[in-house]
Amino acid sequence: MSYGFSGEYQHSVDAKGRMIVPLKFRELLGESFMVTRGLDNCLFVYPKEAWEAFTLKLKALPISNTNARQFVRFFLSGAIECEVDKQGRILLPQNLRSYGELKKDVSVIGVGERVEIWDSDKWVDYNSSLEPDIIAQNMEDLGI
Repeated sequence: MSYGFSGEYQHSVDAKGRMIVPLKFRELLGESFMVTRGLDNCLFVYPKEAWEAFTLKLKALPISNTNARQFVRFFLSGAIECEVDKQGRILLPQNLRSYGELKKDVSVIGVGERVEIWDSDKWVDYNSSLEPDIIAQNMEDLGI
């Protein structure tokens, strides 16, 4: 199945670590899905089917390769299955909130096959650091 996550939503994490998942994303993610550490100090959110495909790729990596072992440890040791409650919230464990440096306000963004959860200040900083000319060059380098 191909997912088409897109858009940006502003939410907050309460004192207990609960966060509302945008309705648009909940509809695609289902009642339970996987959350793990992501790159750039955000959290990655995968529908179960996409997570299974991702973990199959991880299992195929050679255990004898140091970089492969680090990659697998990074993503799998931080992974947790989250279930949506009746209010549309998930509970983000402290270790993931700490990794993402999530305070109160978060930006929940769709990026194709996954969703990302960013601390809102970090998301603003990240976006303000993007250079349109560099993005255009990267697109060309990637054949887009």
